[in-house]
Amino acid sequence: MIEVRNIVKEYGNLRVLDDVSLKIQKGKITSFIGPNGAGKSTLLSIISRLIDKDAGKVYIEGKELEKWDAKELAKKISILKQFNHINIRLTVRDLVSFGRFPYSNGKLTEEDWKYVDEAIEYMKLKDIEHKYLDQLSGGQRQRAYIAMVIAQDTDYILLDEPLNNLDIKHSVEIMRILRRLVDEKGKTVIIVIHDINFASCYSDHIVVLNNGRIIERGGAKDILREDLLRRVYELEFCITDINNNRICVYY
Repeated sequence: MIEVRNIVKEYGNLRVLDDVSLKIQKGKITSFIGPNGAGKSTLLSIISRLIDKDAGKVYIEGKELEKWDAKELAKKISILKQFNHINIRLTVRDLVSFGRFPYSNGKLTEEDWKYVDEAIEYMKLKDIEHKYLDQLSGGQRQRAYIAMVIAQDTDYILLDEPLNNLDIKHSVEIMRILRRLVDEKGKTVIIVIHDINFASCYSDHIVVLNNGRIIERGGAKDILREDLLRRVYELEFCITDINNNRICVYY
């Protein structure tokens, strides 16, 4: 379990996170939703120790975040940020192999390559594993980055807007894969996502943030309420049930 206690983060006079506390259960998909500037990505980065907090504590399986050795933490938590840009020309297979760095320090063993191959197969990239990243579509490239995270073989996978710039087909493929990672491999997935309906259909838990605070948390039926979403997004919503999923229409 990941536990966040009274987290505060400020940039100058702007308080981006204001006394945020949260428990994230293992073996589930937890989605962070909310408007731009709500603090979603900042919270994700603090949990992964990419950025420092100004106050509060984060515990990973009962151990305070600062007490984790960097190499051991990289075997426990992996994160994929919203904007991925590598300046060197890499093939898909080269990129995925980077996920094994916490274990191999760049000298991959036969076991490391086994994890690389499994991740490539899992993301259905075998037929393009020797292509360069700049030859791929946006959806293929995103799948390659997620394969790198899978190869890292961490219990917790943090993804910052993994559907960014993807079309509907590729977005559905990514969400189905994340659901499989939880259901088949027992991973814990935490995502920042803007599409409320994807969050509703694929998440076990949804956390709503606004103005640096947690406004509400719960399952889709708890969160997809017209009054709540109207208050958070300042927009009219119509909520309906389709195939046992809560779906919202906004216009």
